[in-house]
Amino acid sequence: MESKYINRYKSLCKSLANLRQSRDANINEPFVLPATVQNYNLTFDLAWKVLKELVTNEFGLTDFAAGSPRETLKSAHSVGLIRDDRWMDMLRVRNTLAHDYDGQVALRYFEDIVGDYYILLESLVREIAHYYNTEPDNE
Repeated sequence: MESKYINRYKSLCKSLANLRQSRDANINEPFVLPATVQNYNLTFDLAWKVLKELVTNEFGLTDFAAGSPRETLKSAHSVGLIRDDRWMDMLRVRNTLAHDYDGQVALRYFEDIVGDYYILLESLVREIAHYYNTEPDNE
């Protein structure tokens, strides 16, 4: 039986594969924008939770608010798991999308999500694969 950490990592890989589909999708097609937002939110949430596990289990840091994505990202940055300040932008966008009732926010951030943010998430998955002694799932 695999650990919950491996399962969460595999869920992250699958969620990222779902988000990948939005990269080539036509934004004007029904459900593309809402599906992209949903996949982005799920992928981001899984990413920060995997980071939290690595920060605490592999680096021994416990002096941060483990339930806080912001604090987890700061801790992950401090140990070198992430190196890009755009992770805080990604968090801000995730939080903003929760209050997007007419799709205008999603429309504004669609290119960032399928472009820069996707690339950062993909890099993270590749970077942390060795902590789980596995290759990233590219489903």
